[in-house]
Amino acid sequence: MKKLALLCSALFAFSAHAQLHTNIDSVADYAVDTYQQSQIHTLTNLVAFPTVNKESIPAPQNPDFINFKSVLKMKAAELGFDYQDLGYTVLIGMGDQNEKITVVTHGDVQPANASKWKQSPFIIDTSKPGKLVGRGTEDDKGAIATALYAMKAIKDKGIELNNRIELMIYLAEESDWGPLTEFMKTYEQPKYAVTIDASYPVVVAEKGWSLIAPTFNATSKQTGMYVSDLAGGAFKSQIPEDASLVLHNASAAVINSLKAKAKTLSDVEFNFEELAEGLKITVKGVSAHSSEPESGVNAIAHLSELFKDVALENNSDGQLIKFVNQLIGLDIHGKQFGNIAYEHEFMGPMSVAPTVIERDGNALTLAINARRPVGKDENLLKAQINSAIKEWETANNVTLTKVETIIGTPMLLDSAPHAQKLLDIFKHFTGDEKADFVSIGGGTNAKLFDNAVSFGPSMPGKRYTGHSEHEFITLEQLALNLRMYTAMMIELGNM
Repeated sequence: MKKLALLCSALFAFSAHAQLHTNIDSVADYAVDTYQQSQIHTLTNLVAFPTVNKESIPAPQNPDFINFKSVLKMKAAELGFDYQDLGYTVLIGMGDQNEKITVVTHGDVQPANASKWKQSPFIIDTSKPGKLVGRGTEDDKGAIATALYAMKAIKDKGIELNNRIELMIYLAEESDWGPLTEFMKTYEQPKYAVTIDASYPVVVAEKGWSLIAPTFNATSKQTGMYVSDLAGGAFKSQIPEDASLVLHNASAAVINSLKAKAKTLSDVEFNFEELAEGLKITVKGVSAHSSEPESGVNAIAHLSELFKDVALENNSDGQLIKFVNQLIGLDIHGKQFGNIAYEHEFMGPMSVAPTVIERDGNALTLAINARRPVGKDENLLKAQINSAIKEWETANNVTLTKVETIIGTPMLLDSAPHAQKLLDIFKHFTGDEKADFVSIGGGTNAKLFDNAVSFGPSMPGKRYTGHSEHEFITLEQLALNLRMYTAMMIELGNM
């Protein structure tokens, strides 16, 4: 960590600590005293709309998104802000100054497995003291509510700003950046941009979202021991909490051996159920955002590990298990995957995680989500991925139907004029004088802006719950975010 901090300081050595405006404490106090309950109420309303994108209908035509935007429009009018509905993008603005500060967030959310939640994931659960549990509370509807009331507090106090504040809410961040990429071709770049869809203190580097997706398509002979009905995961950017399969033609000795090994894999919970057609084996891990695989426990990887030394028929299910065991295992950095593993001094190591299994008849496709730092050429990485897979095919006498590979572009800023100001705000409101610039595994829309950095809403050292089946935000964090976002808008608004 010390080495990372030194590198951060070197990256931003030109930025001197700046004096913060004398009124930020009083306005931040006013924002929380006046609008804490209002932002909770607004967050509750926003979470109520299941804004999960569907392939069958574009977000602008989806009734859930239409109703979500109607609440935003009503709230903008109520608070005295201008409102623009541009299809996939909503802009809510304060002021008509020539230059602007764009605060970037998103209104869509990841799917949620209702069976994993105490009540509907789209109804705020307040049964845990101090917590608001629900899909979107941390990623990213809480940030929307906070930004609105930070703007309102500044407006109430009549604080004059040199720059317009424009809140940008995109509606397909979790699934499709295409419409926003197209929109940015005509959107005038702001004076400064800040995404509020990541972590504190200040994010100046993001790994590139990448995908490796092999497809297995081999029939089962059903004469020896084999597995079927292999399933696991929910979506590509979530560490899978659940995985299962049915084992056929296994002897009592093999079953006893599997049960004994399951007890050694103590990070997960195994269940063995006798069925008429075989033995169903399920595993429960812990879901997490795939940008932080260390925060979860991967059910697919652990279910595969159970069969590491078991000879299975070479059907699609068996091939997939063998692939995970031999090229990924329980490691999260791709060290078994040929030569693809590498790391950057500041951004840290590449992460590699199997996240979801998709079945189409007999064919199984495994999504492997990778997050890569700067430091390795894209073409070299792709060649190393292909080489490792080809070697695996040859060694195991397997021919994959296809392999989809997407190599994302990482971001590392060496200049951002407003980064130091945001770091000073964080230090001021948290008292953490050792706070420094950070890198994250996740990828935000900051990549589409000139010199955009990310500022919250999640705290360092605390598990990020967005994308998990346990998503929440605390009342304490909402209040702290409101203080810091109010200060952010005052400070950047006058830069």
